[in-house]
Amino acid sequence: MIIKMTNKDEKFYEYMGNDRIYDDDSKEWYIYLEEDKVVAFVSISKNVIKNIYTTKEKYLEEILNQIKEENHITYSIVTKSYAEIYEKCGFEISKNQDYKNFVLVYTEDKK
Repeated sequence: MIIKMTNKDEKFYEYMGNDRIYDDDSKEWYIYLEEDKVVAFVSISKNVIKNIYTTKEKYLEEILNQIKEENHITYSIVTKSYAEIYEKCGFEISKNQDYKNFVLVYTEDKK
């Protein structure tokens, strides 16, 4: 189950803890719960992906597909380890950037 939260939500710190993520006020979190435990999350702020974590690819796919339906993601520097999942979910990967461990992803404008 995917839930959307901010750090203002009552259960945010219960799910996310207090020490492993930057919980800026401007971030909206897409959190995948399985048996009431966080198994994946993505945060966005002003249409930029900020944080990504997953225990299984399928969880990240579901979150990214929901984010893509609800948002126009502008250039976001994200971990390269999930590059195949970004592409599978329809995100574009910029070919003009050369980061060692990261890629630049975005979504096309919706017409």
